[in-house]
Amino acid sequence: MSGDKEKALRARDKPSALGPDLNLEDFSRNSEPWLSCPISSLPEYITRQSSNVGIRSDEKERAGTYFQIDHSVVFQDVQKMFEGQVEIINTRNAFEKYDWLKDYWWKLIPVDTDKYTALAELHWDYGYFLRVLEGQKVTLPLQSCLFISRDNLNQNVHNIIIAEPDSEVQIITGCIVHPNVQKGLHVGISEFYVKEGAKLTFTMIHNWAQNFHARPRTAALVENDATFVSNYICLKPVKSLQMYPVAYCKGENSRARFNTILYGTGNSYMDVGSKVILQGVNSRAEIITRAIAADNAQIYARGTLVGEQTDSKAHLECRGLLVSDTAFIHAVPELIGKVSGTDLSHEAAVGKIAEDQIQYLMARGFSEDEAGSLIVRGFMDVSIFGLPDLLKDEIKRMVDATTIKAL
Repeated sequence: MSGDKEKALRARDKPSALGPDLNLEDFSRNSEPWLSCPISSLPEYITRQSSNVGIRSDEKERAGTYFQIDHSVVFQDVQKMFEGQVEIINTRNAFEKYDWLKDYWWKLIPVDTDKYTALAELHWDYGYFLRVLEGQKVTLPLQSCLFISRDNLNQNVHNIIIAEPDSEVQIITGCIVHPNVQKGLHVGISEFYVKEGAKLTFTMIHNWAQNFHARPRTAALVENDATFVSNYICLKPVKSLQMYPVAYCKGENSRARFNTILYGTGNSYMDVGSKVILQGVNSRAEIITRAIAADNAQIYARGTLVGEQTDSKAHLECRGLLVSDTAFIHAVPELIGKVSGTDLSHEAAVGKIAEDQIQYLMARGFSEDEAGSLIVRGFMDVSIFGLPDLLKDEIKRMVDATTIKAL
């Protein structure tokens, strides 16, 4: 038995430090296999649903695609014009191809962090391996989709993403369930390696269900002159979501940025944070969070900046908007300076929609509901993600479509 498995077995009952504890035996591991096929051959309800999280079934304007349903990999391919620039295969295939992958596996996230990391090791259901080769600038985004088609299913993926030196890439990942899926558990382990001079922008969109649980576990290592940008959106109700990704700015002049948009509705419980550890000389970071709580939603918006190097600098910003008297937002910013010369700052604000803003819009012919809707949609401005125009416009359309239905 490998050392990772031994550690996982010892941690299989270890609760997470944050978020509600789950009984893992409540979820099913039984799934029917899906055969490999082009995305365009999948049932229409799957392609329609996946388009809601940015996945293009025609693969146009995408450099490559990974698509997994339940515990089956149904598609993994790179567009011909990008062959030799980037690889997309599942992580089991990657282990068969590259002996060195073990040097990246569970190296940023301890396998015994909690029962969810242990679950991902003990019941590993593939996940994607994305690697951009040295010096390659991939001009179109890569896309990946993790889809759950069966009610109450447990899906555990482990992803490895490597941007080799001086490479650049955009990745969009969507996680979504079948409309008939009401409950279940998704555990996603993602380890990012952004090497010297590389830039990696990762945008993840979650569309879960009212009684669904999600436990992503993410970490990134950022080397000299490298940049890691993580954008995260969750717009649909979820029973519980708990995640606290961390970026280690280890290299000199390394950069990390986390942008998060949360829209909690129904009885959603969201405990979402971001953490950056500044370890390199002249490292920089920024964390920006926009959280909206409606109905009975509870949102914990966390952020932590740790300065371990002189000449390091970072800022944390959290804005929360309450649109219900029974909703709840708790902002938890933390700044930890360990050396003189580090410069850390934060600002946080939580409140309701200002009455004068409503009155201003109503004076221009909008109803009160329309005015509220406009303000909420403006609050979720995806321009904070810093995406290229094409991808920004696609995501904006998804955000608008979702919020128009919800408001």
